[in-house]
Amino acid sequence: MLRGPLALPGFRGQFSGHETFPLRYGWLNKVFDAISNWKAKRNDSLFSRDQAIADFGVGKNMVSSMKHWALAAGIIEEFEDGYRATRLGTLLMGDGGFDRYLESPAALWLIHWNIASNPNRATTWYWAFGCCSSLVFDQDRLLVELTQLCKDQEWKPVALTTLKRDVECFIKTYAMGARRSSSDITEDSLESPLAELALIKPSGLRGTFQFQRGPKPSLPDGLFAYALDEFWQAQRTANTLSVEAITYEPGSPGRVFKLDEDAVTERLAGISEASGGLFDWTDTAGLSQVLRTGKKVKKEKLLQRAFQPTPPMMKVA
Repeated sequence: MLRGPLALPGFRGQFSGHETFPLRYGWLNKVFDAISNWKAKRNDSLFSRDQAIADFGVGKNMVSSMKHWALAAGIIEEFEDGYRATRLGTLLMGDGGFDRYLESPAALWLIHWNIASNPNRATTWYWAFGCCSSLVFDQDRLLVELTQLCKDQEWKPVALTTLKRDVECFIKTYAMGARRSSSDITEDSLESPLAELALIKPSGLRGTFQFQRGPKPSLPDGLFAYALDEFWQAQRTANTLSVEAITYEPGSPGRVFKLDEDAVTERLAGISEASGGLFDWTDTAGLSQVLRTGKKVKKEKLLQRAFQPTPPMMKVA
C-alpha cells in the first residue's frame, strides 16, 4: 500500500519542467547569481525575457531547465513578484557561504536530498529513490511503474512521451556511462554533477541500472542528521523513530541516500554528536530507536556541521 506524500488527497505528480535536460555543473550558481544581482523590484521576467538567453549563455529551453532545477533543489523560491534566493541558497552560495561553487561532496548530497525528497517538483526522483524497493531497473520498468502509479492515484493523465522523457532525464542525472554508445557523446549528454555520488550505475545487463545501496563514506554525518530532521518533521510522529522507519519508510534518509540498515544503524550510533544533541540513540532490550531530546537546534547549525570547517566569513546565528 502506497504511503507518504504521493498518497495524500489532492496530490498531483509533476513529470516535466526540466525540458529533458539533467542538472548541469554551474547551473545553480548562475541562477543564484542572477537573482542576487537583480536590481529591480520585480524579477518575474528573469527566465522568460529574450535577454535571458544571453545572460545565462544557453538556449531558451535550457533557461527553463535551470529555473526548474534551482526550484527543485531549494536554491530559489517563487513569490508574487517573481523569484528570490532561499535561506538555504544564501547559506550555500552567498558571500562567505558554506560552499560557494558546490564543489564538496556535502553540497552534492544536499542537492540530491532536496531534489529526491521533493515529490511536488520531481515526482519520478522521489518515487525512484523514496519508494521503489527493487535495486535493479531499466527504463521500461520504471516507465511502467510510473504509469501505474498515475493510474492508481487517479492523477490527471500524463502523456506517455512526457513520462518517458522524465525517466530518461532521471537516469542521465545519476548514471555515469548512461549513453548508449560513444557516438552519443555530445554537450547534451555530459554527466550531471549528481553522477559523482555514484548512486546509480549500469548493471551487467545491457540497458539496465542498479542502485548502489550500502555505506556512503562521502556523506557527512551532519547532513544525515539534517535529512533525518526534515524527514522526521514531515512524518509528524511522536518523539521516537525506529531504525526501520529511518531505513525503509518512503522518503526516509535510508532510502534517499541508499543506505542499508547496517549503515543507518552506524550513523545513528553517533547521531547525538552529529546533531548537536537534537537526537539521541538508544539500543536497549532489542529496541533500537532515535529520540528527540527537546533541545532546539537550528537547521543552519546542522548544515554547519556538515560543511566543517565553516568558512570564516559565515556566521550562523
